[in-house]
Amino acid sequence: MWKKPEKPISIHPSQVVIGLYVWLDLGWDDHPFLYNRFKVSDEKQIATIQSMPLDGKLFYYREKSSAQPGPLVLTPEASISETVAVVPDPALAKEIAEHNKKKHDRLRQQKDSAARADRAWEQAARISREAMLGMAHSPKQAGEKLLDLSQKTANLITEGQEVLLHLLGDKEGEGPQFHALNVMTLAMLLGKSAGLNESQLAELALGTLAHDIGKAKVPVHLLKAKTRAKHEEAFYRQHGAYGLEMARISGAFGPVALSIIADHHEFIDGSGWPTGKTNPGPAARIVALVNRYDRLCSPESPERDALMPAEAMARLFRVETAKFDQRLLSLLIKLLGVYPPGTLVRLNDESLGLVVSPGKESLRPTILVYSPEFNKRDAPTINLAQVPEIKIEEALRPSTIPPDVLNWLNPRQRLSYFFSTEKAG
Repeated sequence: MWKKPEKPISIHPSQVVIGLYVWLDLGWDDHPFLYNRFKVSDEKQIATIQSMPLDGKLFYYREKSSAQPGPLVLTPEASISETVAVVPDPALAKEIAEHNKKKHDRLRQQKDSAARADRAWEQAARISREAMLGMAHSPKQAGEKLLDLSQKTANLITEGQEVLLHLLGDKEGEGPQFHALNVMTLAMLLGKSAGLNESQLAELALGTLAHDIGKAKVPVHLLKAKTRAKHEEAFYRQHGAYGLEMARISGAFGPVALSIIADHHEFIDGSGWPTGKTNPGPAARIVALVNRYDRLCSPESPERDALMPAEAMARLFRVETAKFDQRLLSLLIKLLGVYPPGTLVRLNDESLGLVVSPGKESLRPTILVYSPEFNKRDAPTINLAQVPEIKIEEALRPSTIPPDVLNWLNPRQRLSYFFSTEKAG
């Protein structure tokens, strides 16, 4: 179990040695390091700390350190209660300034990209909600909205623009558009990885956005029920047929999109429904997989326990693997990484973090670092691909983390889990 650091102990900069887990009680803008709490790993970090004005603002944590503070070294003019900053040599000062600029540039780029993606998400959520509500009484108009949104999304994915997932959100106030958009986003990313072109991605997006529209004809209490009687389950399983009828009336859906609505609960081992077919089409196979993943993370019934992303991925790979196309399952694991967005992790410098975006390398995602001195939305994130000295030591279960720390990290809060795709070559 990860332990919350004990009460920090004040030290003088001259006492800093490799292996100390330190806390700089400064604003994030006031130092060149990635975050305020870290384990000192090299002489350059020591020199940087000793070059800063840290009077009363430098602390260390005994239990998290692998070394003891060094001897106190004071200049003849200084008393123990004073901290005298060492003036760095010009080369070190220049390097510190450059490092600080890179840190801030990186943060600005991340925030700008996430803001663009968040605006696109909010717009897509609004359009898809309007279309879902309108499908029953204005199917043609609603179909046109979904068709337009799917084509624009396919273009974004093809061009390598940023996209978001809102996995693991609080259940209160969620509408069906969140699940539809999550599944669409994952399906599009997976489809791109599988080699689909823009036209195929647009069909995939359209069918995915509408895969559950038939649930509008299913009573809410059946949708939210943890268990259903046999006749209730049979009624529930008609939502694919209801959705097909509505989609056909709209006139916006081609054969591939219609197959997704019909077959998104079919599995290749024949255990799915409504017909138990073993050969659903490629698009339906993609949607069946990502639909299952999102539902494991965010169950439809509030009475069902949600799995953490890493647990959901493990279940798909170890328990339910026979249900899915193995190539697609491998691509999904590669896409989301060993530590999918929403995973709580411990880093090798003893920091805690929450994975908010997968990286090009499955072991090096982007991490939101536990920094209680910040509001969560303003806390630093670290792209581990850009920081080779930091790595993930282990994934953590929420039950192993102190309540106040978990409350800050809270992976079940409505968060924007961020994906940036590469432009197709």
